[in-house]
Amino acid sequence: MKFLKLIRYQNLLMLAFMQVLFRYSFLKQQNIPLALSDFQYGLLVLSTVLIAAAGYVINNIFDVETDSINKPKDVIIGKGISETAGYNIYIALNIAGVAIGFYLSNVIQRPGFATLFILIASMLYFYSTTLKQIMILGNIVVALLLAISVIIIGVFDIFPATISENKAQMTSLFSILTDYALFAFMINFIREIVKDIEDVNGDYNQGMNTLPIAIGISRTAKIASILSIIPFILLLLYIKNYFVENGLFIATLYAFALVLAPLLYFIIKTFTANSQKEFHHLSTVLKLILLFGILSIVVITLNIHYNA
Repeated sequence: MKFLKLIRYQNLLMLAFMQVLFRYSFLKQQNIPLALSDFQYGLLVLSTVLIAAAGYVINNIFDVETDSINKPKDVIIGKGISETAGYNIYIALNIAGVAIGFYLSNVIQRPGFATLFILIASMLYFYSTTLKQIMILGNIVVALLLAISVIIIGVFDIFPATISENKAQMTSLFSILTDYALFAFMINFIREIVKDIEDVNGDYNQGMNTLPIAIGISRTAKIASILSIIPFILLLLYIKNYFVENGLFIATLYAFALVLAPLLYFIIKTFTANSQKEFHHLSTVLKLILLFGILSIVVITLNIHYNA
């Protein structure tokens, strides 16, 4: 159980669920050729999960002192698992994840794509050791890595199967994945800012330079609230242009009830929040918005088939 807690298995399950969802509830329903077999796609998901798990391990190793203040009950390194064992687990997970990435890159005859896995593993390491201490940049990196986990589906499953005859359709599907990746990036970026507010005490004691430390909790909360207006407006326009215009009324209702309404709640609530408990609640709200946003791909696919 300590190992599962170390790798934050709940987040890994959500990551794997998201990638499986996109393929089997969306891409597989489009009657298009895909580059990977079911087994190979399973390996792609496994590779992503292993590298993400390694990222959580190295982050836990470098965050022991900070977490001892912010989340003392969640500290694993030095209590249930030694630092040496932590490093060994980190190395093993990375080697396995990158090795699978090399294999898959050769399967689709794009060996150069293996660099993507090395890049992700490297970014996670530098985030834990350096980037997270740099204001805003660390937040961007974490949000970007989640977006890449969506884009990588298109890179390995759509792009290699694209030929001149299906280029228009494949480009359209890749574009939809990109839209979801952008959504994931924006919501997760805002969530990272909220989490910085949650962790401000431990971060301050460790000499980190996060946004709430630099400009204060109240101002940071207001910035998070204002930033949330951007995805709110973009989602409104997206729903109007793609859902309403195409008669996808079930998808429209779903998006309004489970994505836009909670996001509006977040915008309003963040403007007045001032306690750690409130910010933890708001972080959970954003996590649910992200989950329901990803699940919308199922509703959209079903709505299209229902209309047909």
